[in-house]
Amino acid sequence: MTTDGYTPISAYGLIGNLETAALVGADGSIDWCCLPYLQSPSVFGALLDVENGGHFRIQPAEPFESSQRYEARTNVLRTDFETDAGSARLTDFMPILSADPAAPFAQPWVFRKVECTDGRVPLDVDFRPRFDYARGRTTVESLNGEIVARGNGEHLSLSTDAALQTDGVSASGVDRLEAGDVRWHTVQYGQRKRPESVDPETLLARVREYWHNWTHDCRTVATGACPFEGPHHALVERSELVLKLLMHHRTGAIAAAPTTSLPELIGGTRNWDYRFSWIRDAAFTIQALNKLGHTRESRDYFDWCLDVIHTESETFQPFQPMFGLHGDTEITEETLDHLSGYRGSAPVRIGNAARNQLQLDVFGELVHALYETCQYGETITETSWETISDVVEYVCTLWDKRDAGMWEVRSDPEQFVHSKVMCWVALDRGIEIARAHDFDAPIGHWASVRSDVREAVIEQGFSDATNSFGRSFESPELLDAAALRIPLVGFLPIDDDRVQGTIDAIRDRLTTEEGLVYRYEGRDGIAGGEGAFLLCSFWLVDCLAMSGDLREAEALFETIVEYASPLGLFSEEVIPQTGELLGNYPQAFSHLGLINSVLYLQAGEEGVPKPDLDGVSSHPPSAT
Repeated sequence: MTTDGYTPISAYGLIGNLETAALVGADGSIDWCCLPYLQSPSVFGALLDVENGGHFRIQPAEPFESSQRYEARTNVLRTDFETDAGSARLTDFMPILSADPAAPFAQPWVFRKVECTDGRVPLDVDFRPRFDYARGRTTVESLNGEIVARGNGEHLSLSTDAALQTDGVSASGVDRLEAGDVRWHTVQYGQRKRPESVDPETLLARVREYWHNWTHDCRTVATGACPFEGPHHALVERSELVLKLLMHHRTGAIAAAPTTSLPELIGGTRNWDYRFSWIRDAAFTIQALNKLGHTRESRDYFDWCLDVIHTESETFQPFQPMFGLHGDTEITEETLDHLSGYRGSAPVRIGNAARNQLQLDVFGELVHALYETCQYGETITETSWETISDVVEYVCTLWDKRDAGMWEVRSDPEQFVHSKVMCWVALDRGIEIARAHDFDAPIGHWASVRSDVREAVIEQGFSDATNSFGRSFESPELLDAAALRIPLVGFLPIDDDRVQGTIDAIRDRLTTEEGLVYRYEGRDGIAGGEGAFLLCSFWLVDCLAMSGDLREAEALFETIVEYASPLGLFSEEVIPQTGELLGNYPQAFSHLGLINSVLYLQAGEEGVPKPDLDGVSSHPPSAT
């Protein structure tokens, strides 16, 4: 179950309240939770330092086996324990503050219900918070029937039915349960005591109702026929629920993941903070949400994107590729050297220096996101168009610059092929929107630049030696899985020989024996290797499905989903040979990739040569 005391990434479930989230291990331990917000310092951080990070563990005091599952169509997590003497069930959830205006609290709570379902089970309870990523001193004491932890100018309270002893830094004890016994353990941030009016069972019922009402209804989604109906429906539904947990209910922003510094290779240094929202995710997210029927969330997310890049200045101000979930722009990267890192993978990073990079592809993603909203009947305001028009104009001035690319390399900037393709997308979709809605725009100029971009990509980004589009103009002989997006965004049709050559080259040189795809060849400024990238693997599924190779596409899809955690969650990467999940978890990109791939497979089964995916994958190249 554990390696060097660390729980495998795949053995965690996620709960949350749309402001923050927590990872709960199959051993009953909350090993990651930042309070009060997702970007706040951790209070429980054993995920990144099992000895010093802090946890809240509830598990049998005797040898046990355990399993986890979510209650159907919810993010309520159950962990079932089996011992020789009996069985017990742990139910974890967080109330959705924004959905319950009658709730007598305004700060996040974690509720943990334990019930003995058979025989007798002594439970080891260990409450060990560590404020500010365990940087500061934390004290824990018993006060008026509550367990109160203080540190970093904050406090956390534990209301519990169990008799726990405190030693100044933790509260622990063995709670002996027999069949039928129920215990509630409630963690409250910034509040001293659970109000008498709060009934945990009532809150649990409300949380269940919230998730049931939010999860897409197959009878009403999209046009009335669920596009996800079929053998993969349950995976889509779980991905949908994961994405919702990563959405901030007030701003509409979506975090790339709820964690920081889970390594891309055990013992390596590729450890990044993903608790931010990337503009790059916009088009992927809007398509998935709309297809699932969540039009309000889709619009909220796009409005957030426009809000954070909007400027009152008469001169367009280039925007950074990622933002905090509250729209904050200061995301300074620093290392936490006092934490050992997951299984010794250091450094542990908070913040992300990529916010200072030029990443040209984000401009195309943003304009394409607006194009996506058009396909679902959203009205584009003049103000929105002015912002997008400024973005397109800006692309005209810098499309030929070197950048860090979508993979955010920390080596010297290059002329990345994918970045250029997405500049083409910005111009192409800008022209389409202007024409369709009769907006004022210099269409002739944009079309001319679009033609220049296209010519540059074809002449400098394609290698005759590899018969493939490459990583960059400087190194066209090196491969980049991002080139799989060339047909998906409509830069070239799927049956173009150069596209098919690119798919073949990537399958030959970037694909594992299992069929999973690595990101790219060449240096990126960071030492060490990484696992296969799940999103790239889903892109290959999409390309195969579009090519008509449906049997291969379905086989690869089935291979990929075999790497899901027992709860149906995906991290960023995986070691194909062992199935070990790597990188931040669960990862929005991976779950978005799954949802979109199901759409491609469904379209292929229905015999649609170019699935109607509203531009992300089937938009035909415009005349140049």
